[in-house]
Amino acid sequence: MPPITPPEPARSIVIAGQAVAYQLRRSQRRTIGLAIDHRGLRVGAPTRARLGDIESLIHEHGQWVLDKLAAWRDRPAPGKLEIIDGTVISTLGEPLTIAITSLGRSRWQFGPGTIYLRPDATHGASDLLEKALREKARTIFAERLALYAPRLGVAPPPLLLSSARTRWGSCSQHGGIALNWRLMPLAIVDYVVCHELAHLKEMNHSPRFWSVVEQLCPDWKARRLELRHLARQIPHL
Repeated sequence: MPPITPPEPARSIVIAGQAVAYQLRRSQRRTIGLAIDHRGLRVGAPTRARLGDIESLIHEHGQWVLDKLAAWRDRPAPGKLEIIDGTVISTLGEPLTIAITSLGRSRWQFGPGTIYLRPDATHGASDLLEKALREKARTIFAERLALYAPRLGVAPPPLLLSSARTRWGSCSQHGGIALNWRLMPLAIVDYVVCHELAHLKEMNHSPRFWSVVEQLCPDWKARRLELRHLARQIPHL
């Protein structure tokens, strides 16, 4: 992975009369990129890019920046999901009904369209649900990595589970892949798996990287859009 310099102190730029703070990070990338999330405007730029060129690009996309920042400000925070008998969640695009039970020996058990949870004084229903989804996620992710890795001519990489709030996956420079267990409510696990596997070939987001993603996932653009849309609907457990 190309070395990345620490982010520079926060800067500010005026767009259409509005002061907009942004964080600049320089690296060995070739182009200037803009990204907006809950942290605000973040700019990635080549190490030697002139500040004037960077801010010219921000102005060029000024309305997009303002619209996206406004959308984040107006976006309601995902609600905390109440885990009770009869609550319905989605796993891999399919509804899953939670059944609270006092029977059986297992803390949780998956059945057709149902997950049975047996909470007690030390293990609440929400904790059990997260543990169950993590276990299921690890199994599904390992299966998908084993399916797609050979198509790139690589061995299935070591897998870690992530619980990040804003990142679905990552690939370390040592070849390990971390996938977010919260992907379980979504039907686009394969896109994230293919995305991170592609980093084993191209540790960047260059056109060559996206060509590798497309080799594994031809409809990656549609799946990426779906992920961005559905991600906003994931409740907190």
